[in-house]
Amino acid sequence: MSQPVVLLVEDEPAQRAVLSYNIKAEGFLVLEADNGEDAVHETRERLPDLIVLDWMLPKMSGLEACRRLKLREETKYIPIIMLSARSEEFDRVRGLETGADDYVVKPYSIAELIARVKVQLRRTRACAVGEQLEYGDIRLDGETHKAYRAEKEVKLGPKEFRLLSTFMEKPGRVWTREQLLDRVWGHEIYVDTRTVDVCIGRLRKSLCQFGGEDPLRTVRSVGYSLG
Repeated sequence: MSQPVVLLVEDEPAQRAVLSYNIKAEGFLVLEADNGEDAVHETRERLPDLIVLDWMLPKMSGLEACRRLKLREETKYIPIIMLSARSEEFDRVRGLETGADDYVVKPYSIAELIARVKVQLRRTRACAVGEQLEYGDIRLDGETHKAYRAEKEVKLGPKEFRLLSTFMEKPGRVWTREQLLDRVWGHEIYVDTRTVDVCIGRLRKSLCQFGGEDPLRTVRSVGYSLG
């Protein structure tokens, strides 16, 4: 299972280093930015699974970066945890209304922040953090890295397992081939989008080997979804 990717946006070097160290210790991959503009640009290079975003940033505030990220189709589903020294109710409400999924007031406990990161990732990358996922008669066990359909084990290769977990974490969402390449193969691996079609074909064959309908849906000129 691919590591969940966390984009950490903090302009204070010492604090960023501490957060990065602790997030990596949980087995997550950390991308870093020290200003709002670079944070938005980073998401165009690679889509993270979660963003930890400081409010007070140079070049572009965290609040504005959050607003822009939530307006973009590619990034609007990414959970954002906003960090801020602003503790008034008005500021909390403002941050959440802008699109932040959680709001943490400074100074904060590192342990609590990591716990909040895990809570958000369970919503979006449940299988990657060891949870079980179920959709119809399909079950994925993130801890044992096994897949089942109608309680019969389905043998999947690493890429097919990642594809299925991506679909099961967000049933009904349509993923483009480019998004699936980024999620499953990673930003550093340059492969043709037709590779996705081949892998989808193998996944379909595996899921239907014991009978049952094909749970994957092809959305013409767009991509694929589960259900």
